[in-house]
Amino acid sequence: MKIPNQAGASRRIRNALSLDDFETLARRHLPIPLFAYIVGGSETNQSLTDNRRAFGEYYFRPHVLRDVSSRSSRKKIFDTEYDAPFGIAPMGISALMAYRGDIVLAAAATQSNIPMIMSGSSLIRLEEVAEVAPGSWFQAYLPGEPDRIDALIDRVAAAGFKTLVLTVDVAILPSRENNIRAGFSTPLRPSLRLAWQGISHPAWSIGTFGRTIMSHGIPHFENSYATRGVPIIARSVTRDFGKRDHLNWEHLKQIRSRWKGRLVVKGIMREDDAAAAALAGVDGIIVSNHGGRQLDGTLSPLRALPRIAEAVGDRMTVMVDGGIRRGTDVLKALALGAEFVFVGRPFLYAAAVGGYAGVIKAASILGEQVRRDMALLGITGFDELSPDFLEHI
Repeated sequence: MKIPNQAGASRRIRNALSLDDFETLARRHLPIPLFAYIVGGSETNQSLTDNRRAFGEYYFRPHVLRDVSSRSSRKKIFDTEYDAPFGIAPMGISALMAYRGDIVLAAAATQSNIPMIMSGSSLIRLEEVAEVAPGSWFQAYLPGEPDRIDALIDRVAAAGFKTLVLTVDVAILPSRENNIRAGFSTPLRPSLRLAWQGISHPAWSIGTFGRTIMSHGIPHFENSYATRGVPIIARSVTRDFGKRDHLNWEHLKQIRSRWKGRLVVKGIMREDDAAAAALAGVDGIIVSNHGGRQLDGTLSPLRALPRIAEAVGDRMTVMVDGGIRRGTDVLKALALGAEFVFVGRPFLYAAAVGGYAGVIKAASILGEQVRRDMALLGITGFDELSPDFLEHI
């Protein structure tokens, strides 16, 4: 399958120097409701804001007069060596923001030799992504229904995915007041306001939405279960995501027994939950508050990371996401106990404005920042990092 082409995308990303620049570009490119869906958190945005604030409270204590000419940013996890210690976090309905968004993200991640986690709330069939990028991970939102759990796990395995990421912090849909105020809802409801946004953002309307409708029809939620889900405009969308509030530790045992590949649990924020996941045979966890999009007021993952890493870091792979925007953020997370980090929103912004080339450039920018910051910090490898390199203010 060919990687989708986006004419003119290279011009839009020409002057991007940091991941934050892609957000600025996406704000102009995307209709307001879609941009609001990506950028916002839940309720007051308290958790969303603190995800970034937490990084700003740590300052470096660099070493000097060290030969750092042999430094390497390569990182091995789960028997796979990547070119950088970061990957692309799962993001729902990416194909509404960027044409064939999940495929673009996965293909660019493969080219950059970093992992990409495909979202269970995607609008493209997981089999298509596995065909383009067989090294991708798959993230699932599973209901507390054993038969549906088994059916989806079997489908993911049959597609060839080797790593399953179970997200556990979405027992019910959160309060996304900001989305509603901006005109975004699920199901997506056609309106004069939405129509005007399409007219006033022609590059997105023609290059993403129009092209999707013409080539693939109305998008459906393709991977919530073993069978195809409902269209994004269907009134039954919310009902189709039901019974997640039934999911419990017994279901995790069922998943571990059924799934023969690597199993990662995303959404862990407590040491005791991390220990329970380790006891259940989970291979790794992602310390995450869902980018501040679930329970508002939840602790920043960076603040929870040190205690969790100390509790279970010798028994499983501890990873983290939330608020990472620069190479310095990556190094701070690794120094505090993470073995790997994931970045979400900036890569989706890059895909929206620049397609495949945008994601490649975003990965290159972050990778170059990591390598430069390693030299300035005085390290040649990530195994040298420890909390001693940081001062918390």
